[in-house]
Amino acid sequence: MVAAIVTVYWAASPSGPVGGTAVSGAAVGRSAAAVGSAGPSGSAGVGVTADPSRSGRPSPSSAPASGAGGQTTRPSARTSAKATTATTAGGTAPTGSQRGITLVNHTQQTIWAVVSNTSLYPDGRKLAPGQSTSLTVGNSWGGRIWGRTGCTTDAHGSCLTGDCTTSCSGPTTPTTLGEFTFNAFDGMDFYDVSMVDGANLPMYINISHTVTTDPVSAAGCYKGSCTRPVVCPSAMQAVNGGQVIGCKPPCAAFGGDTYCCRGAWAGRDNCVPAKWPVDYTQVFKKAEPYAYSYAFDDSATMACKGQCSYRVTFGTTG
Repeated sequence: MVAAIVTVYWAASPSGPVGGTAVSGAAVGRSAAAVGSAGPSGSAGVGVTADPSRSGRPSPSSAPASGAGGQTTRPSARTSAKATTATTAGGTAPTGSQRGITLVNHTQQTIWAVVSNTSLYPDGRKLAPGQSTSLTVGNSWGGRIWGRTGCTTDAHGSCLTGDCTTSCSGPTTPTTLGEFTFNAFDGMDFYDVSMVDGANLPMYINISHTVTTDPVSAAGCYKGSCTRPVVCPSAMQAVNGGQVIGCKPPCAAFGGDTYCCRGAWAGRDNCVPAKWPVDYTQVFKKAEPYAYSYAFDDSATMACKGQCSYRVTFGTTG
């Protein structure tokens, strides 16, 4: 198996809250998507019903299909491929077939960084504000990255957010996810930030060592809008001990066929947030315009050509 390098780094800088109350980095559970499965699956979070609308996301393991007008539909970064990993010290630039992924902690709290299909899964690695870590993975690696927050002493026990589901197939809702599939199609990687399962931490992704222009600035700005705290309506707030620790997705917060994209609202053609009584996807889109805000928000899938290197930052712009 070809080795690739993944680097994780957190810069010490405050992150904003997630809520209508803005929510800080300490969040509620992980996303329910199954790591290594052909597509997303729902799972229940801490006292929260998982969002079944997630199942509409296509698998990144499939080659792109032709869309309307003959355009190519890019696969999303939902499916993860197995990879052997080893940790290394510091960030490493790609050499030959190797990769580099950098994860950055731009918050003021300690986070346990989880990288699926690696030694950092499922407990994660403890990273205080400003700390960084790195690891190597195979060139065909695919998986998810998220942060666990509010852990008591270490990540072997339970945390306020980002804990495993019963089968440890992914984090409970709500959890912000970084999703990746390396070398998925025509020499391209696909990746995205997903808030389909709600949000527990702000996140943005940068690329380097590639012929592809990075659509997101080093500060987390995208098309004139920068990464901000999620301003979460009270009805969507995940609360623990009176503290807002995350922002639930509409399905988990309100239920029903409309917000869960079930029944008459099922499928890409019918799951249209603009037709909902209230388009709650904008709660997440206004904070992170580049991120998935619902299952069919496929414009949020990004591609990188070549031996791409990645930096995942937990935190807001500034």
